[in-house]
Amino acid sequence: MEGGEGASNGGMLYHEVQESKLCAVHCVNTVLQGPFFSEIDLAALASDLDSKERQMMLEGAGGGGDDLLRFDSEESHNVSMGGDFSIQVLQKALEVWDLQVIPLDCPVAEPAQIDPELENAFICHLQDHWFCIRKVNGEWYNFDSLYAAPQHLSKFYLAAYLDTLKGSEWSIFLVRGNFPRECPIAASETSNNYGQWLSPEDAERITKSCNLVQAPRGTAPSQQQCANPSPLYGEAEILSDCDDEDLKAAIAASLMEPYPPVANSASSEAVASQNNTQN
Repeated sequence: MEGGEGASNGGMLYHEVQESKLCAVHCVNTVLQGPFFSEIDLAALASDLDSKERQMMLEGAGGGGDDLLRFDSEESHNVSMGGDFSIQVLQKALEVWDLQVIPLDCPVAEPAQIDPELENAFICHLQDHWFCIRKVNGEWYNFDSLYAAPQHLSKFYLAAYLDTLKGSEWSIFLVRGNFPRECPIAASETSNNYGQWLSPEDAERITKSCNLVQAPRGTAPSQQQCANPSPLYGEAEILSDCDDEDLKAAIAASLMEPYPPVANSASSEAVASQNNTQN
């Protein structure tokens, strides 16, 4: 659990926008709320896991055998040529910070299935995409790197959203442990160019701007605009008009839509505005 009093990281949210196929890196860093890992770090962990797996195969095969030859001829089991990492790599990365990654369908995670709002973080995976749902300073956010900014989730919507993800064959993992409260890496030391610190107000403004971008006058914003595959726009209106089943059906329908490119302009404008205010 997040310990101590007061807001972590000065009340700011750390978000990474999709770069290449580095969603696993973005996922780990948003769980930790800071630029703790690079793709090179995760690749090193993947290589180490591959070496250990090969050693286990070698010992089990008595120094040879068809299984070992087949294992050697295959690509890495922990990182693909496209840059997708295995759950074991994400687990190893988070273990560095004494965090446990637990499949949500495990018996030990049963309380999280009943009351997910009492937890602190979830990792979601489908095919080659990873993203994190994280509680920061008492509020839940979806830190999907395909979004221009983290999107706020109400406690009720959190449970419905997780249920719908499970129904859409997403793998969901619970993250438990003592999360770092402050990022020890100064902004000037950040090596990536896809991470950004946003206030909750900036994140909300970016999300609203994305929902409105290019929307014809007098019409509702499209969910496919600004990389928003889940119906988080108008959440209050949705919750007031729909019962649980209707809401889950709406989310399920949205998850069937392809992910469009991330729109960065609104995010860049908000960050620039924030920097000008600070200067």
